[in-house]
Amino acid sequence: MRDITEDLRFEDLPANWNSFDLENFSKSKKLWDYQQEAVKNAIKVLWKYYEDFVDYRGGERLERNQERKQNFFKWYKDNGLEENLDIKLDKRKRSIYNLLTEYYPQENSKILYEHFINRMCFWMATGSGKTLVIIKLIQILSELIKRKEIPPYDILVLTHRDDLIEQFKKLVDEFNRANEAKIILKELKEYPEIKRQRTLFGIPVFYYRSDNLSDEQKEKIIDFRNYDNDGKWCIFLDEAHKGDKEESKRQHIYSILSRNGFLFNSSATFIDPRDIITCAYEFNLSSFISKGYGKHIGILKQEIRAFRDDEKYSDEDKQKIVLKSLILLTYVKKFYGETIKIQKGLYHNPLLLTLVNSVNTEDADLKLFFRELEKIGKGEVEEVFKSALDELWDELKQEPEFMYENGRKIKIDEAIFKGITKEDVLNYVYNSKTSGEIEISFRPSDKKQVAFKLTTTDKHFALMKTGDMPKWLKEELARFNVNHRFEEEGFFETLNSEKSEINILMGSRAFYEGWDSNRPNVINFINIGMGQDAKKFILQSVGRGVRIEPIKNKRRRLLQVYNAKEIEEDLFNKVRDKASPEALPIETLFIFGTNRKALETVIGRLEDERKKKGETQLSLFVNYEVKTHKLLVPIYKPATYPFLKTEKPIKFEVSNKDFGILNKFIEFIPDDRVLLMKYSEKLEGMPVEKIKAIRASITKKEDFYKPGEKSYKNLDVLIGRIFDYLSVVPEEFKDLKELQEEIRHFKNIKVCLEDVSEIQKKIEKVKDYPSQIRELQEQYGKISPQEYTERAKNLSGEEDFESDHKKIKIKYIANHYYIPLILSLEEKVDYIKHIIKTQSEARFINDLEDHLTKGDNKFKEYDWWIFSKLDESLDAVFIPYYNPNINDFSNFFPDFIFWLKKGDDYFIVFVDPKGTEHAGAYRKIDGYKKLFEENGKERVFNHNGFKVKIKLLLRPEDISKAPAEYRQYWFDNMEKMLDVIK
Repeated sequence: MRDITEDLRFEDLPANWNSFDLENFSKSKKLWDYQQEAVKNAIKVLWKYYEDFVDYRGGERLERNQERKQNFFKWYKDNGLEENLDIKLDKRKRSIYNLLTEYYPQENSKILYEHFINRMCFWMATGSGKTLVIIKLIQILSELIKRKEIPPYDILVLTHRDDLIEQFKKLVDEFNRANEAKIILKELKEYPEIKRQRTLFGIPVFYYRSDNLSDEQKEKIIDFRNYDNDGKWCIFLDEAHKGDKEESKRQHIYSILSRNGFLFNSSATFIDPRDIITCAYEFNLSSFISKGYGKHIGILKQEIRAFRDDEKYSDEDKQKIVLKSLILLTYVKKFYGETIKIQKGLYHNPLLLTLVNSVNTEDADLKLFFRELEKIGKGEVEEVFKSALDELWDELKQEPEFMYENGRKIKIDEAIFKGITKEDVLNYVYNSKTSGEIEISFRPSDKKQVAFKLTTTDKHFALMKTGDMPKWLKEELARFNVNHRFEEEGFFETLNSEKSEINILMGSRAFYEGWDSNRPNVINFINIGMGQDAKKFILQSVGRGVRIEPIKNKRRRLLQVYNAKEIEEDLFNKVRDKASPEALPIETLFIFGTNRKALETVIGRLEDERKKKGETQLSLFVNYEVKTHKLLVPIYKPATYPFLKTEKPIKFEVSNKDFGILNKFIEFIPDDRVLLMKYSEKLEGMPVEKIKAIRASITKKEDFYKPGEKSYKNLDVLIGRIFDYLSVVPEEFKDLKELQEEIRHFKNIKVCLEDVSEIQKKIEKVKDYPSQIRELQEQYGKISPQEYTERAKNLSGEEDFESDHKKIKIKYIANHYYIPLILSLEEKVDYIKHIIKTQSEARFINDLEDHLTKGDNKFKEYDWWIFSKLDESLDAVFIPYYNPNINDFSNFFPDFIFWLKKGDDYFIVFVDPKGTEHAGAYRKIDGYKKLFEENGKERVFNHNGFKVKIKLLLRPEDISKAPAEYRQYWFDNMEKMLDVIK
């Protein structure tokens, strides 16, 4: 599935389109980076639709909706839309036929898909925060309407359940408490009255149950025609493709209502090709896990079949399967105990979640599970504990694979696992040193929550959460000690707090919708079934169970947090020493089920859906030859001062026209308090200094501003940008570190083909080229010269692969960081991602190979040298620089990095062969100079006995066009590049 927005850079959009606060939501919530990416992609699509295809005549903006749709549809076709999605009309389906032909023109008994192209979809995992994205987009749409970038549409949110509407309202309330522009929610039935009054302040947003929208009027069912608004709605669908048999008609109604507006569709599961094709952002459970935002998922072969009604199993079998889940929880909690010794607040307190099908029947799943918990708590496990441990180890030692992660495996520490004792289970799970009887606690006013503890401890260990106390438990209360609790907060409400002592949560699926926790590490699915509702529930519960937050507000696995420079290296290494960061036990969700195959089918379906669309992730290999060398990369830190405090800040770019308007506005408002009130959100931190600075900048124009071509078109945006600029904090060089996971794009090669076997074989063949050469050399003298020559002819370090007449080369290059290197001479190769495909990069590789074959190869002058391709979307090796397009620091990712060593001299050389002769390139060079030069000379960094210099070289189309002050950073051939390095 191709990302339609990948060729659009958010930073390059006009200021009116990229000057939004994408991060802040409320006092306690910020959008995670993947949510911000979803919002950015949405803005890019909206800009393409409303601005890039707009018709200007005589300076006036002409709104030609159908022409815009045609242009937008053509953009999709130019970017790979080949599927015929036209809607065929069938007169036998009279109601749908009449509905569609009433609003759309028909051609040859069909309606062209271009009429429905004004839409975008967000395929995002359960628990990934889709609703926050929707609310942030509503805020941005309102601002775009104010800035007159899009027409003044009304906004409607549709979802399919009352509890989801209530959840939406709560999040809007939370948003409103922290934001000046309030969202005013109104039920859709109030629309005619609201439109007549026109007195709403804030952002009016209407909402309704999606399944109550129809083409007829009843008490709750409403006829959409009464709210048509000439199709000028921005409609947000939140899981609103769920519904009854009239699903397809309802989907058409959503399109009709937004036919002259825009349709946004968000879901964790999509099937309709119209949704998949127009997907602006894909982050389903498969992506969520594979990109490190959730726990690894391991589905175990051990099945909970002993709880099935139709199969005969002994009490020992029942006890054994429960014990296995408790043993695994104990193993994870041991690791957690080690991490909190390193630093309090790391990770979460691991939890076992048991979800059952039956609660109140005579042999209810919940009753049987509870019985076994009770026996284990009493210590009645002598006979089965060792066999449960051994059987579980027999599976885990095989290192089964995680879901969605391309062969990555579960790794368990044998010594720790085999060392687990019955006493450990009592200690870590039951919160007790010794076994004992079960004691029950509940609030008389709330029997939906029942907590359990052993009589040998004060701490509870388990919580049962059901619609009401199960009948069988009520009948047996007399045999337990019962404590009535009168605290305001229940056990369930405090599960996520540090004070929670609960280690096991059990109940039916009813309580789980909307529950938000990162605590589950083990889930038991007991007799959940395989119906549509059950499948959805399994995906939802796993989607919620995989959440992770190793450090507060860092919602990714620890390795990804470290790679993003959001954790100190020392702390990372301390945790890593306890277990491999590739598969920390606390970062894994272990799943037991009654039917393992069924679970794998349901959970694996998302990956299958991705593969049906032809997307497979391949991993290349670190070059064995480079492992003996220390490869250093620079790391950075924020400065301790903003631009406002620097002696020579980088100047703010503004057009002469905009500066004139700014000058008049500042003169017109002499009272600083007016500015303080109007721009309070932009003035946090040093408000007085910022206002003084903007006034001073008017009189010292040359010191503060430099002429630019960009027009802001909106004075508030311009002033907001200047205040933001005064708050920008520069990046400084911090240190050099050894390369670890900073270059990782080669592990994420995306191939969009139904069959990848041929390309995989060719990759393997080229990867094995050096070992085949060595094997052949070992045969020298042992086989005939003819056979030696013949074998040598058949060895090749290069393979070609072609699909749809588009060819790529798979190459072995001895000095490259990973092997093989994949490149294409055609930039339009769209079936493979994260390879070399720009012409300038491919030409650079060819020039490099040509130089290596020459007799005067200058690389021979070094003790060793290595180079690597860099990928700006996945790697973390870069040079920070001030980017006026976003009014902040951006990261410049040159296309290549070289490491060269000669004696004590060590060179890190960034090379960008597509370096252009315009302002963007000069800003990147300026960023490099501020970090790695001093008084016009390269800084020398002493690191472990090396004298390290860091260089930057760019290769323009025409070196003669480069200004004199930048010419030393340009090269036009390989010899010149190597001369500059020397």
